Amino acid sequence: MAITKFAKQYHEKMFPGYVSAFLETDPEFMERFDNFAFDEVVNQPGQELDDKTRFMTILATLLGCQGVDEFRCMLGAALNFGVTPTEAKEIVYQAVAYLGIGRVFPFLKVTNEVLEARGVKLPLPGQATTTTENRRENGTHAQIDIFGEGMRDFWQSGPEESRHINNWLADNCFGDYYTRTGLDYAQREMVTFCFLAAQGGCEPQLTSHAVGNMRVGNDKAFLIRVISQCLPYIGYPRSLNALRCVNEAAKQMEAAQ
Repeated sequence: MAITKFAKQYHEKMFPGYVSAFLETDPEFMERFDNFAFDEVVNQPGQELDDKTRFMTILATLLGCQGVDEFRCMLGAALNFGVTPTEAKEIVYQAVAYLGIGRVFPFLKVTNEVLEARGVKLPLPGQATTTTENRRENGTHAQIDIFGEGMRDFWQSGPEESRHINNWLADNCFGDYYTRTGLDYAQREMVTFCFLAAQGGCEPQLTSHAVGNMRVGNDKAFLIRVISQCLPYIGYPRSLNALRCVNEAAKQMEAAQ
């Protein structure tokens, strides 16, 4: 068995001129992994994603599973496949709401290092559209746009002792991040789905955001393509869990019609 021509060409486009030392130390593994991830998965009939979208999902997935070393490599590849510095930064920023700064901080450092090494001037142009005064209101509008009218009063719902967290979801998670330019709602829901699928242990939220994805146009077939293309980076258990959540979300959407 040898690395296929397509896998070699795809690898060269991701990492021009780079020859991995693993080809010398782990040749059998590299044959199987490269042929799977960079040929079979990429070309699976009916499961294809355009290259830019694939790499956006890969970056979000690597954030979710804490694959910081692979993220450093794949960020360079993503930029080679058309992901812009602004899009990459927005993916990292939004991850804080779903992963926490403790897990995202190393990725923010790596992103800055990769961008600066490519001659990108930092900081990038600002993408914020809200102020301290209107972030909650605009965040609620974003929640309504994605999840429906039932979210209008969510920010002030729930028991008094924990109501502030629902308010934070509106003003911080949605008001600070989803209202930013650089990514649209469909892209933001897509990367959120990847954050949740990759970190595991948050299947209720994953199902909810699968519904959110479907409401903004990322249908069941699209989400299955996302799972398929990200599987080499998070493995089978979390991919199968994500698939189960997508199927449950599809049932909820059907029941609501």
